[in-house]
Amino acid sequence: MKLHELTPAEGSRHVRKRVGRGIASGTGKTSGKGHKGQKARSGGGVRPGFEGGQNPLYRRLPKRGFTNISRKEYAVVNLDRLNDFAEGTEVTPELLLTSGIVKNPKSGIKILGVGELSVKLTVKANKFSQSAVEKIQAAGGQTEVI
Repeated sequence: MKLHELTPAEGSRHVRKRVGRGIASGTGKTSGKGHKGQKARSGGGVRPGFEGGQNPLYRRLPKRGFTNISRKEYAVVNLDRLNDFAEGTEVTPELLLTSGIVKNPKSGIKILGVGELSVKLTVKANKFSQSAVEKIQAAGGQTEVI
C-alpha cells in the first residue's frame, strides 16, 4: 500500500447537500422543507422531548431521590497498583498524579485493599479502607491520613 492509494472507508464521507439551487437540482424552491408549517420556517422545529402539547414523558413519570450537592467523590487506587513503586518510597497524591496512576484527584484519594502489596511503603492519602491499612502494615509499611 502506498500513500497515494489510501482512501477513506466506504460510506464514511458524505457530500454536503446544496439546497435552494434551482428546480432541476431536486432540492430547489422550498429546499426540501415542503410547504409552510413550523418546520419550514427559519429556526423552526420543536425542542427535544416535546410531544405536541401533551404532558411529556419526563413530567408524567414520578421523581425519586435527590442529589447531595456536598457529596465528596474520591479517586480510588487499588493496592496492587502500588507495587510499581520501589521499596521504602513515600507514596503521596502528587506522586500518584505524576506517575499516571491517578488522572483526576477529585475530592481526594482513597486507597482500597484490592490485590496484594509486596513492597514496604509509606502511603499518604485522604482515606483508606480497613483492609488496605491491614495489608500495608502486614507488608511492613505505614499509612498516614492527610
